[in-house]
Amino acid sequence: MSIMQYNGGSVIAMVGKDCVAIASDLRLGSQAMGISSHFEKIFPMTDRVYVGLPGLATDVTTLHHQFRYRLNMYTIKEEREIEPETFAHLVSSTLYEKRFGPYFIEPVIAGLQKTASGDFKPYIAATDLIGCLNFAKDFVVAGTASDKLFGVAEGLWEPDLEPEDLFETIAQTLLNAVDRDAYSGWGAVVYVLTKDKVIKRELKGRMD
Repeated sequence: MSIMQYNGGSVIAMVGKDCVAIASDLRLGSQAMGISSHFEKIFPMTDRVYVGLPGLATDVTTLHHQFRYRLNMYTIKEEREIEPETFAHLVSSTLYEKRFGPYFIEPVIAGLQKTASGDFKPYIAATDLIGCLNFAKDFVVAGTASDKLFGVAEGLWEPDLEPEDLFETIAQTLLNAVDRDAYSGWGAVVYVLTKDKVIKRELKGRMD
């Protein structure tokens, strides 16, 4: 078994029309044994930037604190909030520093990027465990149910989804994918980011 699958868990981010969504399951396991059904894998970095951390549970906690520290240092130095694209590069460089003994995490970043005109455009990215960035215009996935998430998302995602439609799409994608993966599931949490607000919803899933 890969160490990336040891604790299980999956994350997906999706782009909509002037909005973005990120969702994860809530299971924490030790291989096939379930430990917790409320293990958060998605963390707010700012009001407009969220990061999902699927992978080894101990590294989830370590990296969350590492990103929080680096973000605070950025805010103090630059005297402004970090943009999603800048944060994605911060994530990439943090992981690449440890490339010879990497964190076993594949982060997923979702946020609303401020444009020159003052509007906000959706931004999503993912990296591998040594920080190689992967940008997308539709969706990005990571975790043990990645293959299933790709399959379901390809069938359900459409361009320019409104926030409610985006929520429904990402929720159905995640719930249907994790039902086919023994290491993910046990409920889910979804965040939908718009320029005005962040909507958080918890979903019930199969518990078997």
